[in-house]
Amino acid sequence: MHILLIGSGGREHALAWALSASPLVDRLSCAPGNPGMLELGEAAACDPADPDSVVAFARETAVDLVVPGPEAPLVAGLVDRLEAAGIRAFGPTAAAARLEGSKSFTRLLCAEAGIPCAAGQSFDAVDAAVAYIRAQSAPPVIKADGLAAGKGVTVAATMEEAVDAARAAFGGRFGAAGRCVVVEERMEGTEASLFAIADGTNVRMLADAQDYKRIGDGDKGPNTGGMGAVSPAPAMTDTLRAEVMERIVQPAVATMARRGTPFRGILYAGLMLTGAGPKLVEFNVRFGDPECQALLVRLRSDLVPGLVAALEGELDNFDLRFRPDPAVCVVMAAPGYPEAPETGSEIRGLAAAEQSEPDVHVFQASTARRDDRLVAAGGRVLGVTATGTDVAAARRAAYAGVAAIDWPEAVWRRDIAATA
Repeated sequence: MHILLIGSGGREHALAWALSASPLVDRLSCAPGNPGMLELGEAAACDPADPDSVVAFARETAVDLVVPGPEAPLVAGLVDRLEAAGIRAFGPTAAAARLEGSKSFTRLLCAEAGIPCAAGQSFDAVDAAVAYIRAQSAPPVIKADGLAAGKGVTVAATMEEAVDAARAAFGGRFGAAGRCVVVEERMEGTEASLFAIADGTNVRMLADAQDYKRIGDGDKGPNTGGMGAVSPAPAMTDTLRAEVMERIVQPAVATMARRGTPFRGILYAGLMLTGAGPKLVEFNVRFGDPECQALLVRLRSDLVPGLVAALEGELDNFDLRFRPDPAVCVVMAAPGYPEAPETGSEIRGLAAAEQSEPDVHVFQASTARRDDRLVAAGGRVLGVTATGTDVAAARRAAYAGVAAIDWPEAVWRRDIAATA
């Protein structure tokens, strides 16, 4: 098979690593890819932001399957465009990707399907949103309705902070994503994420993880796209997994099918494990980042047949199996992240990191080649990921990998999975 992988982050490097290991894949193209991905495949001569360019490349090079990694091309309808051209693509259509592309849409779906989630309302005008915020008994959570690169959520500590967040969203901080704002109660509990694969009708649980959003140790500082992850999520149990599938994931897939917009692809349920049971925080329509890195190093099965089974509606006869060994991913970021990451610093020692302990993998995200040097090219730059016989062993191995990397400017958390 010839697979075209769309994206250039740590999630996509992990996907490239898993896809390239399949005996079914004899050619892997990456658009645009990153230096780590291009050690596993070739650069595709197309613009991933231009669907016509992607279609033309896929036709000219006989691509058998397109795998979009990030959410933006899915929400924008890349899968629709490819399917219309007769090219197979793994992921939801634009109509199904609204589960991530619009938080107000997801709230309506939760009400229709009976999916437990936070109490709240959606607003398309700032004055109504502010009045609702001030009427609450505790500071709420403010969410930009659309895609905001993981930065559109404010967990307010005070009413004024919540009001300021709503005003900022309506004022253009998140562009079109903030034209509608969702105001929700702040749920108390432990966060976790469960990942499933769906074929439009059938849905199968893959695995779960916990990520660490804040930039600093002890969950201090601003939110980020994710500074690390551990899989399985320490708070999840088999009973909770079954409950999440029965009350959240399966009803969502069934409701989307009933609406005539069947969901095919990866469905990520962000959860709050509350005293009243698991509740939905958000749906994503792709693998998380860095959760993907921690999940895929645990994958025992060949990923490619699973993707094909989802496309062909055959998940009822298929399962992807995961190793019981846990995995820990530690993200190394550029200084100044998340507000103003400083780029250009040189990174050495990736090979040494992967040899520091068994089962250590360094997935590149925002990296670039400058002559013969590997340099930081964005905020989250590396995901050092390791498995172990238990969480403590996986954590030790991941941090041994971090210590072996020669990048003095790097920023990372020292407490990923410390209490798992």
